[in-house]
Amino acid sequence: MTANSAAGMERAAHGAAADCRTVVAGIGNILLGDDGFGVEVARRLSGRALPPGVEVSDVGIRSVHLAFDLLDGCRLLILADASARGETPGTVTLLEVDPATPGPGGPDGDMAAFDAHGLGPDAVLGLLGSLGARVGRILAVVCEPADTEPGIGLSPPVAAAVDAAAELIERLVAELPAERR
Repeated sequence: MTANSAAGMERAAHGAAADCRTVVAGIGNILLGDDGFGVEVARRLSGRALPPGVEVSDVGIRSVHLAFDLLDGCRLLILADASARGETPGTVTLLEVDPATPGPGGPDGDMAAFDAHGLGPDAVLGLLGSLGARVGRILAVVCEPADTEPGIGLSPPVAAAVDAAAELIERLVAELPAERR
């Protein structure tokens, strides 16, 4: 076996493993009150036993790191984040995100619109296509914030929703067949 064929087999094996993984990403800024919801959900999940192949990441405001991590591909991406949708504060909603929907910057995630400091989840998803990432199904577990003004700590209704969101994500990953994790 030549070095090139061994390297090719290793890349193929890595690609197959990446295509079976599930990534759970907690997104938000803990310095903006309820915007830290996703980070707290990721923290809670990191202390729980999850099925093999499920990776939990506290992304925080480092969404560009999430984009680069997703270059390895994944079968399922679950985002946990605060999102103002006009609901009662603390309301947890599960959304399915169409991976073909272009993010900011145009249909191909135009790099000219790239701003690492303001790279929100929609911009990350738009950027992935232009970088050649393979992301399968995308779900978002979002919570209606009560207060996103500067300050540390979640409001009472959002803090009360963290466990419900973590349990929802646990159910979602537990329902996946083993070969899809």
